[in-house]
Amino acid sequence: MNTEKLNTLAKTIVNYSLHLKENSKVNISFAKEANPLVEEIIKEAKKVKAVVFLDQYDPKLVALLGDTNTNERIKVLKEKKRLDVDIFDAFISIRYTYNDYETKNTPKEMTKNLGAATQEEDDIRINERDWVLLNYPSNVDAYKAKMPTTNFNEFALDVMTIDYRKMSEDIKPLKELMERTDKVRITGPKTDITFSIKNMPAIPCTGEKNIPDGELYSAPVKTSVNGIITYNTPSPYQGNIYNNVSLTFKDGKIIHATCDEDDDKLNEIFDTDEGARYVGEFSLGFNPQILYPMGDILYDEKILGSLHFTPGRCYADCDNGNISSIHWDMVLIQREDFGGGEIYFDDVLIRKDGKFVLDELKQLNYEK
Repeated sequence: MNTEKLNTLAKTIVNYSLHLKENSKVNISFAKEANPLVEEIIKEAKKVKAVVFLDQYDPKLVALLGDTNTNERIKVLKEKKRLDVDIFDAFISIRYTYNDYETKNTPKEMTKNLGAATQEEDDIRINERDWVLLNYPSNVDAYKAKMPTTNFNEFALDVMTIDYRKMSEDIKPLKELMERTDKVRITGPKTDITFSIKNMPAIPCTGEKNIPDGELYSAPVKTSVNGIITYNTPSPYQGNIYNNVSLTFKDGKIIHATCDEDDDKLNEIFDTDEGARYVGEFSLGFNPQILYPMGDILYDEKILGSLHFTPGRCYADCDNGNISSIHWDMVLIQREDFGGGEIYFDDVLIRKDGKFVLDELKQLNYEK
């Protein structure tokens, strides 16, 4: 792994994403494979005199514990999460992929119960603490991206260390436009959907939380969504992958859902709770170096020329009132090589075939 780029990434996390300072208490959760990056983060954190704590874990062992989430264990996990958010100012979560299907046999009811029990603590961590989430490159990631391991490692570090400060400036005109917009229409192959984002904020994501990053999200007015949207990237969820998911909405609610695999299992997800059939997020992706899906939402939702339209829970900083235990980011790429498509804001075309067409937005096309 390129030590220089790891150091650049560590500097980004410490000084840009989290703004750590003297006596900032930060918890780093990581798999042992990520030790080289953790070493660089510790070096940078020491320079600003932050207080670092380490929480190393083995993803396979965590998955093995998944079906032991009895009421008593869930109670203790809730207490631990509460202790964490009471103690730490910031969290760094470095995931490492061994096997996307490791948790496939975990009973869904246990996962649901744990999520419901720890919702309050998770909300505090997400909305009231500083945090960064990223994947340390693995062989499995390289396989999913259809790249040799060495090439993927280089690619991953490149997309995680792009100039986020520049991106944060580039995004401002789109944020202003989105916050002036009422009606959104999205069209494309097997897609024609409308909704309102009137009076909803637009939240830039430029390296402060997720790495890699590159998106701007809002949320539809909960009952305003009508029409059909068909996603053209794989949609992983709890150990299963669904392809060509197509959702039909009426007055905000999913009334029909199909996919290539198992429509019944798909609809079981949307029947998790009342909010699962409503949408909590609408976002546009524009990371210039992420062009193709790999079945990992941390990358796929940032694809240049993409959007994601997310059934389930909304974010507190863009609250449309939808509450759910799920938040399922599903991605539609609208570049010409993926079938094309259009986005209209108040009946004005703003993006066609994945490229912004308004002069004030063209910098987000990142054309050389």
